Amino acid sequence: MNPIASPEADLLAFIAQDGCTDDQFDQLALRLFAYQYQANVPFKRFCQHRGVTLRSVRSWRDIPAVPIDAFKAMELRCEPPKDTERVFMTSGTTRADARGRHFHPRLDVYDLSMTRNFARRFMRGVERMPMGILFPDETVMPNSSLAHYLALAKSVFGTPDSEYFMSADGIALDALWRRLEQAEASGQPYALLGASYSLVHVMDALRETGRVFRLPPGSRILDTGGYKRQSRELPLDTFYAELTELFGVPGELCINMYGMTELSTQFYDDGNAVVPSVKSGPHWIRSRLVDPATGFTVPDGERGILVHCDLANFNSVTTILTEDVGEPAEGGFLLLGRAAGAQAKGCSLAVEEFIHSSVA
Repeated sequence: MNPIASPEADLLAFIAQDGCTDDQFDQLALRLFAYQYQANVPFKRFCQHRGVTLRSVRSWRDIPAVPIDAFKAMELRCEPPKDTERVFMTSGTTRADARGRHFHPRLDVYDLSMTRNFARRFMRGVERMPMGILFPDETVMPNSSLAHYLALAKSVFGTPDSEYFMSADGIALDALWRRLEQAEASGQPYALLGASYSLVHVMDALRETGRVFRLPPGSRILDTGGYKRQSRELPLDTFYAELTELFGVPGELCINMYGMTELSTQFYDDGNAVVPSVKSGPHWIRSRLVDPATGFTVPDGERGILVHCDLANFNSVTTILTEDVGEPAEGGFLLLGRAAGAQAKGCSLAVEEFIHSSVA
């Protein structure tokens, strides 16, 4: 079999365009599947174990979904290692946890995916604005996809006075208070971006000190990543109500980003005036809901485990079985939390099947 050329150039052009038809999405998804089937050995073995061939896959929905924990068990890559590649790693909740690894030989696809999507879903027509980042930078966390994502947000969309307020030593609260006071006085919209747990720590500190800010109209907040045992957990309605109360930012401008290390594309909502909010992605990613025990799409209207087909994942696998429960909604899906019970068992069995098939 002759090697299939990397579809990277066509993928960049696909992301840069304004949208696509179902047929255009399928054509590129199938080309990526053929490339990954040939170049990614563990994935090819998994497909063969499932009885899936290049001829039998006729739509993005037919591509076998690789369970997300497979990124912890082995290297899923099409291109060989390079000195210049970036490796994004999952955080892990304990020292003993294996960490998933996602290999990016270059970041041009990842970066274009992020900036095209972020401009539309978070910036909403604003070219640049001052930003405060509540997450460590890439020098502190070089293997964090979120650190890179936020660095891109700051460098591409932030004004020169944008800055980090979190380091390995924690959150610089006094400096943050001064900057928020300046933003209040300036009347210029301001953006706070960071991990959800970082914002909980900031809100707790505001409560303790009796501070309240009223950021100028057009200010916005982005949170992502949940709490990950890094802070107390808050119900969604309480979390967003407190953001509005303590920063003066309305719920429709408190935006959540749903992403993961194993993907190269992020999902957003249109604010959280109402929760749970509908998540959706750009034209180069699509999602379906499955029964993890069978891999089959659930009947219309039913809850299931989210499977994402991310065309920006050109070097690993496009199609990933998550451990997140979703529910269909108009324009996207509702994110309902982690799999539990029979669904969690189904996800675990899917991982075992992938590992067994890939080392056979």
